[in-house]
Amino acid sequence: MNQAVVDAISSIIREKNIDRDTFQEIIESVFLKAIEKRFGTSENFSVIFNLEKGDIEIYAEKVVVPDDELEDEATEIELSRALETDEDIEVEDDFVEVIDYNSFGRRLILSTKQNLIQKIKEIEKQNLYDEFSKRIGEIVIGDVHQANRREIRINVDKTEVIMPQAEQIYNERWRRGQSIKGIILEVRETNREPQIIISRKSELFVRRLFELEVPEIFDNIVEIKKIAREAGDRTKIAVTSNDPRVDPVGACVGMKGVRIQAIVRELNNEKIDIIPYTNDRELMVRRSLAPVIPLEILFHETEPQVTVVVPDDQMSMAIGRRGQNIRLASEITGFQIDPVKESEYYIEELPLGEVEELSPETLSLLSAAGLNSAEEVIEAGMDGLLDLEGVDPEMAATILEVLESYYEDDDDEDGVFFEDDDDDDDEDEDDDAPEIIEVEPIEVPVKTADSAQAEADDAESVDAEPEEETTEAGDEEPAAEAEPEEETSEAGDEEPAAEAESEEEMTEAADTDVEDEEKAK
Repeated sequence: MNQAVVDAISSIIREKNIDRDTFQEIIESVFLKAIEKRFGTSENFSVIFNLEKGDIEIYAEKVVVPDDELEDEATEIELSRALETDEDIEVEDDFVEVIDYNSFGRRLILSTKQNLIQKIKEIEKQNLYDEFSKRIGEIVIGDVHQANRREIRINVDKTEVIMPQAEQIYNERWRRGQSIKGIILEVRETNREPQIIISRKSELFVRRLFELEVPEIFDNIVEIKKIAREAGDRTKIAVTSNDPRVDPVGACVGMKGVRIQAIVRELNNEKIDIIPYTNDRELMVRRSLAPVIPLEILFHETEPQVTVVVPDDQMSMAIGRRGQNIRLASEITGFQIDPVKESEYYIEELPLGEVEELSPETLSLLSAAGLNSAEEVIEAGMDGLLDLEGVDPEMAATILEVLESYYEDDDDEDGVFFEDDDDDDDEDEDDDAPEIIEVEPIEVPVKTADSAQAEADDAESVDAEPEEETTEAGDEEPAAEAEPEEETSEAGDEEPAAEAESEEEMTEAADTDVEDEEKAK
């Protein structure tokens, strides 16, 4: 047997994971095809393949014919050749001949080798397809082999898998050699090798991550009911517990958030909202919009649609970034959620029955036309009122003037009300504030002989002219202020004089001392 074929078969047995029976069938079919090319038929041939040794034996069942009468080499053998093997053989006996593979020729051997390799590849492709088809929905880990705009090629267990751009998270960037995790989404048959598609964008990927990180989900104690996801931004997941003793949200979060943090890191910090699932549709809508607190929820009877009234300051939070929160809430609840601001939903109407200026006949006429509030009448306008039977232009103008005056009066009353409030507040503030009394400072001048004489003169002038008291007093105040200054200056002038007198006394004392000394001498 050709040694190259033996080596090839041995290599295949070592490297390829192919069933023994299947591999034996491949060998037999390949060599039977080669025999058919060589002899024209393979009906009376048999191939025995020894898997342990890698040997192939080919046997042919033939009939012994006399020499020089050989007509068909595939089914007959000459007597002289048969006697070389069996001495007791006779003409027309059955004979089993061992065929030497090397007698096929070099070209046929190479062709057989190629057919064998091709068959092995086909079996390998089929096995690969069957293996990964059974693994759809399983998370695999591989290394990035090649990355471009259209796809990322990843090596997983010596098998190349593909992550198309449509299955990638938009804000992730991968480089060659990085480890990547994804879920097997699909296996496609092609003319070459099977194309294995993995994804990180699928909702199934999030489900499998929770099954890996949360044992309660893997054991079916906690069940994932619904998942709504916008890959790379936010995911909402509704969970329920089959055991009343187990909190489904707490089980998914884990102690100190360990479980959910591992999932968030794997998803590149994608936000995840875990919602307790309930069959109560109103409560489910409320939970899906958390932390927004709806004021009112109105379900439509004919369509799977719900109107949600939310506070004005929570409207942007309810809609979310680029409308993500409201879309995910609609997807996870199964209802088309339409958020409405509180200020736009709750509008106070003025019933026509509260308008005293309208007569009962006018009220009945408007009510018969379906106009029951002042807003409806004003919205109908002059043209709408003129269309009513029994309403002329003058009557229509009067009705509109009366109703519009209500709104104007309300505005005016509001303005006066606020003004009164302000005045009252001011008055209250004035009442509560402590009373401040302004007291003019009183100056007490130092009495001297001159000042005493001046006071006596002032007293006489006051007795003589009482009417000019106020004026003179006003004129005297600056003088009173100036008098202390004059006194100060006088006192200042007297101090140098005192100093001079003391110096003269000291000089006289010194002269006396000198005279005394001279007398003593």
